[in-house]
Amino acid sequence: MQHSSTQDTLVGLFVAAGIAGLFFLALHVSNLGSFVEQEGYTITARFENSGGLKIKSPVSAAGVKIGQVSDISFDLKTYESIVKMRINAQYNSIPDDTTASIFTAGLLGEQYVSLEPGGSNEYLKENSTIEITQSAIILEKAIGQFLFKSAEEKK
Repeated sequence: MQHSSTQDTLVGLFVAAGIAGLFFLALHVSNLGSFVEQEGYTITARFENSGGLKIKSPVSAAGVKIGQVSDISFDLKTYESIVKMRINAQYNSIPDDTTASIFTAGLLGEQYVSLEPGGSNEYLKENSTIEITQSAIILEKAIGQFLFKSAEEKK
């Protein structure tokens, strides 16, 4: 069977398309899919423990992604984690008494910030702070407490 230059070209294009597809899949999975920053506003929340939360982690409300984490820092005075979130501009009517919690997607999935809207008539805007927060639950810590309690009950 003879190889023609047309077959070689088609195989090369197929391989190149496969590599490009894998590249875009990797960008999407790692939350780097969009290089253009969307219009929006930045809000801040303080957590006792931000767990495995990362920059570009999703921010969601009612299960819908409405933004992403833009910065995580440590406050040396209060020993808290300061999480800045960039909320997309179309979600500009989130009440200012909203609560923020850090959850894990699935049992071992990535962590994300979930916003639970309150009932205020005032809305979050640029540089607003969410006052009521719930820190991440650290799986290892919870298992350790369970094992410690189990050992005490057997005594």
